Amino acid sequence: MSDFLAALALALVMEGLLYAAFPEQMKRMLATLMALPASHLRTGALAYALVGLVLLWIVRG
Repeated sequence: MSDFLAALALALVMEGLLYAAFPEQMKRMLATLMALPASHLRTGALAYALVGLVLLWIVRG
């Protein structure tokens, strides 16, 4: 459970740093995401999650 919380905390830190370092680019990215169809977002999100699971499997292997 502590590994999960550490991973969640790291994700929050990374996302916060992106918004702090590149606020205008993040706003543009969010506007672009709003224009995409939900099916494209879903496919991209599932691919991203799969890459994360594979990386986790490699690291924990």
